[in-house]
Amino acid sequence: MTDIVVIDYGMGNLRSVAKALEHVAPDRNIIVTSDPQVIASAERVVFPGQGAMPDCVRELDARGLRQPVLDAAASKPFLGICIGLQLLFEHSEEGNVAGLGLLPGRVRRFPAERMHDVVGNKLKVPHMGWNEVRQTRSHPLWAGITPGARFYFVHSYYVEADDRALEAAYTEYPFCFTSAVGRANIFAVQFHPEKSQQAGLSLLLNFVNWDGRP
Repeated sequence: MTDIVVIDYGMGNLRSVAKALEHVAPDRNIIVTSDPQVIASAERVVFPGQGAMPDCVRELDARGLRQPVLDAAASKPFLGICIGLQLLFEHSEEGNVAGLGLLPGRVRRFPAERMHDVVGNKLKVPHMGWNEVRQTRSHPLWAGITPGARFYFVHSYYVEADDRALEAAYTEYPFCFTSAVGRANIFAVQFHPEKSQQAGLSLLLNFVNWDGRP
């Protein structure tokens, strides 16, 4: 059995995620793969992503990975990163495409009319750089991570969950948006832990040791 699989659907910073996992867990067998059988046999699965949602959905289906991802999210510790968070929801404004529908809600673009700071300065989209992640409830993946720790973001869209109980953290830019969700064996984040120095490495190590219980 493979310890950890990073799903390869042709998009995203897969090698960076794998390297960060190798750094925190050098004794674990970590594989980047698009093989459904390897994904099915993995102990835990990481679903990263980067780029445009329509492209990600198309590549996922073209490689026959939709069902393996759904099966993994239903049965083992599962970590979604960036687009890997957004794809879990029902629908995205980016390209007007359906997501996997595992979580209730939608993906919205940062609205231009709201992108100003408290003194009226225009804020850039994409939201790019370091920002505080405010934990809203305890979770094993937050172990040892200071509430309000800063993580690295790169995104123009954010998730809007129908069930507020899903939210595990929020971030402000300039309004509050959900930056982490958790349900059962699924945990997913909008930021990039593999680019977030010690806080991000701590989250990845917590995932490596997580038994999939909230």
